[in-house]
Amino acid sequence: MFGFVLKRFAISLPMIVIVSMVMFVLSSIVPGDQAATILGEDATPEAAAKLREQLGLNLPLYQQYANWAGKALQGDLGHSIYSGQPVVEILGDRLPVTVSLMVLSTVVIAIVGAGLGLLSAIKGGWLGRSLDALSLVGLAVPSFAVAVLFVSVFAVGLRIFPATGYAPLERGAGLWLMAMVLPVAAMSLSGTTLVAKQMRDSALDVLARDSIRVLRANGVSETSILYRHVLKNAAIPATTIVGIGAIGALTGAVFVENVFVLPGMGSLATASTLNHDLPVLLGLSVYFTLVVLCINLLVDVVYGFLNPKVRVS
Repeated sequence: MFGFVLKRFAISLPMIVIVSMVMFVLSSIVPGDQAATILGEDATPEAAAKLREQLGLNLPLYQQYANWAGKALQGDLGHSIYSGQPVVEILGDRLPVTVSLMVLSTVVIAIVGAGLGLLSAIKGGWLGRSLDALSLVGLAVPSFAVAVLFVSVFAVGLRIFPATGYAPLERGAGLWLMAMVLPVAAMSLSGTTLVAKQMRDSALDVLARDSIRVLRANGVSETSILYRHVLKNAAIPATTIVGIGAIGALTGAVFVENVFVLPGMGSLATASTLNHDLPVLLGLSVYFTLVVLCINLLVDVVYGFLNPKVRVS
C-alpha cells in the first residue's frame, strides 16, 4: 500500500508545476502594472520603471517564473501588492476557514449521501423517487443560491443560525459549529444528492447479484449482507463521487464564503482578483492545487483499500 501511495504522490507532483506555470502566464497578460499599483496613481513613469526593475518585472517571463519558483520552494510566495503582507501569512490566516468548510462538507457528503442511498435501495418506493427529484434540484441550483435561501429562512426568518461571520474553534466548538452549519449545508447539497444516487444504484446492482441470493439461501442475516458485502462493493464507485464533491466544495467556497462573509481563501480569491493582487492569486493557485491533489490522493487510498486490485495497477 505504501508503494501505491508513493506512486500516486509522484504522479501528482508535476501538476503543481503545470498549474503554477499556467497561472503565471495568465497573470502576465492581465491588464495593469504591478509597479503602478504599488506606487499609486500619482507615481511618475520613472519611479514606476525603477520599481519594476527592482521587482524583476522587466525580466523575460521564463526568468520571472524561475525566480518565483525558486523562492516558492523555500516557502516564500512573495508579498501582497495590496497590503504588503507576506503571501504565506495571508494564506495561513485564511486556510483554517476553508479547510473547516471542506472537511465538514466532505463528511456530510459521504455519511448523509451514503446513508440516503442505502436506505433508498433497501426501501425503494417514494424514497427512491424523492431522491431522484432531489438529485435534479441539487444539480440545477448553484451553491450560492442555496446559501442565500438558507440565510433568508434559517438566519433572517427563524433566527436559528448566524447569518454571517466566523467563530474560530479556539472560541468554542459550539460557536464554531453554529457558524459552519449553513455554509456547509449549502456547499454539500449537490454532492450529497450525487453520492446518494450513485450509492443507491450501486447497492441495487449488488443486491441483484447471484452471490447475494446464495448468501440469503444459506441463512446469512440481512444485516451481515448489507454491511459486509453490499456496503463495501457499493462504496467503490461512490468514493469517486465523494472526491468530486469535495473538489466541488472547494469551488463552491469561493461563492459561499462571500455570501456568509467568511474570512477564507474563497473570499480572498475574489478580493485579490478585484485588487489585481497577482502574488496572492499565484499563492492561492498553489494552495488550491495542493488541496485538490490531497483530495485525489486520499480518494485513491480509500479506493485502494476497498478494491485491492487497484494497488497492483
